[in-house]
Amino acid sequence: MKNSQTADIKLGLSIQVRLVSNLQKSIAYYRDILGCTVDDWGHAQRDEMIVILQQAKTGDDVRPNPASKKRLDYPTEWQGPDHGWDTFVHVEWDDLEPLIEDIRVKGGFIRLEPITDVHGKWEFKNAYVQDPDRYTIVFGAMREL
Repeated sequence: MKNSQTADIKLGLSIQVRLVSNLQKSIAYYRDILGCTVDDWGHAQRDEMIVILQQAKTGDDVRPNPASKKRLDYPTEWQGPDHGWDTFVHVEWDDLEPLIEDIRVKGGFIRLEPITDVHGKWEFKNAYVQDPDRYTIVFGAMREL
């Protein structure tokens, strides 16, 4: 049921907050490997990708997502990812592989090289990158077949 008093309220940009085991190491990674600008608050931003890095109290507080349960009710035959996703970042189709190569050259860990798949009328290409705390950032592109 729609609340008539709040139905027209616009929600703003969602920004992920990431607890990290070593704030300075994570700041350096997001700045030097992923090309983000990072301010004194820990906001790491590159274009529309924004993550707030915060120092965890203990290493137990750092919890990258595990793989999700497979689903049979997606609109296509896809049943979900085989690995955990912490962030999904859209990029243009032709930009994905040069971006991943740049991250590799700068010393980033590529967990999964670009893979291509088809779901319904869409072709997808994703690559998985891990930060120092093993959070997985999926850089993905799609195009209509």
